[in-house]
Amino acid sequence: MKRRDAIAAIAAAGAALTAGLYRFSDLFVKHYEPTPYDDLLARLTDREQAVKLGAHLPGPFDPTTQSARLRLTFRRQDLGSAVRADAAAGRMVEIDGWVLPETLALLSGLAAHV
Repeated sequence: MKRRDAIAAIAAAGAALTAGLYRFSDLFVKHYEPTPYDDLLARLTDREQAVKLGAHLPGPFDPTTQSARLRLTFRRQDLGSAVRADAAAGRMVEIDGWVLPETLALLSGLAAHV
């Protein structure tokens, strides 16, 4: 075996190991179980914190209805624009003393209920 072949084999093994760790562990990126709402939940930067926040959302929460509402919102704008529009229009929700834009609160509630 030539030195070039050995180096190529070691590089290929390292790439395979890194790809396996990325895909099958939470070492680099947190992987979540697939849900029907992944298109919406992908907009969250930190889903674990959103779950904690959404668990304190007051009142009943219907994921199907709220996801349809969020999809309509995100059809027109991204998360940042939606949050700014909520703040400008006064659509705010209080969760455990935190006053949050309605879109962010609903998205957090969706993360907590799936």
